[in-house]
Amino acid sequence: MPPGVRVEEVSTPPTAPLPPADDARPRGPLPRRALRGLRRLVAALSRPPADDVPTASAADAARLLVGVLAPVAARGAIVRRPRVVALVARLDLDTRAVATVRRLRDTYGPDPVHVRVLGRSVVVPVEPEDVRRVLDGAPEPFSPASREKRGALSHFQPRGLLISSPADRRVRRPFNESVLDAGQPLHHLAGPFSAAVAEEARALSAEARADGALTWPHLSRAWWRAVRRVTLGDAARDDEQVTDDLQALRRRANWSGLVPVDHRTRERFLGRVRDYVDAAEPGSLAALVATTPARPGLAPHEQVPQWLFAFDAAAWASARALELLAAHPELARRVREEAPVPSTSPDAEVHRRPVVRSLLLESLRLWPTTPAVLRDTTAPTAWRTGSLPAGASVVVLAPFFHRDASRLPQAHRLAPELWLDDDGQEQPGAAVDWPLVPFSAGPGMCPGRGVVLLTTSTLLATLAADGWRPRTPRLRADAPLPGTLDPFALDLLPA
Repeated sequence: MPPGVRVEEVSTPPTAPLPPADDARPRGPLPRRALRGLRRLVAALSRPPADDVPTASAADAARLLVGVLAPVAARGAIVRRPRVVALVARLDLDTRAVATVRRLRDTYGPDPVHVRVLGRSVVVPVEPEDVRRVLDGAPEPFSPASREKRGALSHFQPRGLLISSPADRRVRRPFNESVLDAGQPLHHLAGPFSAAVAEEARALSAEARADGALTWPHLSRAWWRAVRRVTLGDAARDDEQVTDDLQALRRRANWSGLVPVDHRTRERFLGRVRDYVDAAEPGSLAALVATTPARPGLAPHEQVPQWLFAFDAAAWASARALELLAAHPELARRVREEAPVPSTSPDAEVHRRPVVRSLLLESLRLWPTTPAVLRDTTAPTAWRTGSLPAGASVVVLAPFFHRDASRLPQAHRLAPELWLDDDGQEQPGAAVDWPLVPFSAGPGMCPGRGVVLLTTSTLLATLAADGWRPRTPRLRADAPLPGTLDPFALDLLPA
């Protein structure tokens, strides 16, 4: 499911992150491993490649690794590290990363940038047609179940869709699509989902006004209450243990296969999820999991952790969208006018909200919650200048395509029109000439896209009705938008 927010696409970069000071990593011989890895990296950069696709120079490979992939890993691929996110924003590292990839494209031409990391081929596409080919080629020869992703997600969803084999994927993907109503304009439970989110949003607004400000902790607490209700049922509203366990497992997942799985916490977490699925509270995704026919090998309740996980990224996108609204008063007016009927209305049209949804899609375009979309090749693949063996890692860097001003004139400004047709309705296939992939694309596209946009648009529409302004404005409508916007620094005052 979001956002994050791309639900189907959750990425871990192909290099192990260096630990920031605030990361509660497990104790162990990681520094020694990191030192050995650094030595192997230096040797690999100078080793002649085993394949015949031209390889970037050692200097350019280092620029790509240090300037582009390392910041993605350091901030946390599975759960964000707030201090590192703040540092990335302060140093404007995402803008620099886009510039680095653009320079590499200018140097090597339209062919994907090819480097070798610890003896493994890593390919970074720089042209839209290559991105489309890779994303359309799932699950074979471009598998979403990358080596890094398998190591990370096995910490909390060992039988989840994203890390499934092609055979298991044929069983699990249709199930996910059925429960999440993938491809439908609205989920058939849009009414109860919106009612739960709107109720929590109104409570959030009242609490924040009483406290004098709407901050990230306010938003996060309210959002997780709504997420637990939508996903597991109203009975889970205050069950913080289940999402705290998920958070703890995700912290370990940031280290992918470098740390062992915490089996005790994982079993407790998956057991609680199974309990809610067995309870099958009407109006929740858990009820649909319980009642949707399951084939052997599916592990129905183990599909739920991915949805919970992805909802976290939806909160980041929502926080950024609130700041965009504050900086664009005309858009805020359109949002307020779009949904004058209370969100609890059973009228399906009330829940469509194309303007709000386009705002959220822009938040995801401007600041992708999944900056690196990973694929592993399952067979040799041919490229313009040669071929790569099976087992190569393909890294689609969403910020490069979303923010390349040389190809996208609207790269650094708010452009909701990218996602709307001439009648002002949502246009899922917008900007077809440029790969904007906030929810990925192709057979691996996030099946929870609609649920994410429904719940986040309900949250924003409800909060926008009250009006909020930033204590210290970080965005301006008449200036290029920054490459990074820290959602954890959210600090809004009542209008």
